[in-house]
Amino acid sequence: MTALVVAEHDHASLKGATLNTITAAAACGGDVHVLVAGSHAGAAAQQAAQVAGVTKVLHADDLSLAHQLAENLAALVVAIAPGYSHILFPATANGKNAAPRVAALLDVAQISDITKVLAADTFERPIYAGNAIATVQSADAIKVITVRTTGFDAAPASGGAGSVEPLSGAADSGKSAYVGSELAKSDRPELTAAKIIVSGGRALGSAEKFNEVLTPLADKLGAALGASRAAVDAGYAPNDWQVGQTGKIVAPQLYVACGISGAIQHLAGMKDSKVIVAINKDPEAPIFSVADFGLEADLFAAVPELVKSL
Repeated sequence: MTALVVAEHDHASLKGATLNTITAAAACGGDVHVLVAGSHAGAAAQQAAQVAGVTKVLHADDLSLAHQLAENLAALVVAIAPGYSHILFPATANGKNAAPRVAALLDVAQISDITKVLAADTFERPIYAGNAIATVQSADAIKVITVRTTGFDAAPASGGAGSVEPLSGAADSGKSAYVGSELAKSDRPELTAAKIIVSGGRALGSAEKFNEVLTPLADKLGAALGASRAAVDAGYAPNDWQVGQTGKIVAPQLYVACGISGAIQHLAGMKDSKVIVAINKDPEAPIFSVADFGLEADLFAAVPELVKSL
């Protein structure tokens, strides 16, 4: 058995989600190969070859792969799929875009969002917003899987000695085209990779208060800023800050929830955090049920006091 990990990267380097996915692939048994598909992504391919546990890196370099268009990437993966028993994608926006296309073209069932590998054909995945864990067994010859990266430790980025082989055959499907992108730039860590996250909820009342109260705390801790869906829907925070079932799944070392009641959809996105601190004046708030440390207090008084004490 050989597993193929479809790497997530920015052409210059691998993204952290790829390392977690490599760990999941190794748990499936057999060798682990990594596909680095991009344009001028040689540096990312060399980095992938150094990851512990990787035996081979397939480097596909073509202009059609410059923007990771799902149609082009899926066609490339399907072309090499017969050589693999497992094809794994990180459960990121890109992975969730390409993996279903690969599964459909191979006429197999996709296994989504796995958090544990029990055997080569058996996996665990959360359902009902994480309130139940399903055990899924697949008889498909090729298993197409997306990996919830918070469920697996990152593979060591060094210590490997995989070979890098060029891969040809990439072509533009003509089904989609890259028009442009508007990227939010921030000096803060990227939300899904941050070791510390400070999140705010609807209780903050406005975008101005959100920034006024939480930004000093995030600055002190070197943290990323997050938000509940209610805060995002109310316009207090941008969409890319949303944590939860319909936002980003995170598992930082420290998660500080300020004015977040703890709706089930939000808890599904952050309850794997190593340490959870909740600040809320409602003693019945569900967030306290998952918090390691809970402070029943008005966040407008408690957070500034916390900032002063740090």
